[in-house]
Amino acid sequence: MPHIIVKLYPGKSEEAKALLAGQIVSAVVTTLNCGEQSVSVAMQEVKPEDWGETVYKPDIAGNWASLYKQPGYNPFE
Repeated sequence: MPHIIVKLYPGKSEEAKALLAGQIVSAVVTTLNCGEQSVSVAMQEVKPEDWGETVYKPDIAGNWASLYKQPGYNPFE
């Protein structure tokens, strides 16, 4: 606990993704007071043309109540 999935457009370097994963782990460990060994982070690349159907509609628009940070706009309306 916990497992975090970051969905992002392709094209970010492996170094950038590793840095982001490390920063997420640090924030989780500090905030939730848990051990680093219990945190996992996955990166899922999603093509821009697939974002609306595979991420925005099911994960964002379909889950407003569970979002702690909502996007500033809906590019798919």
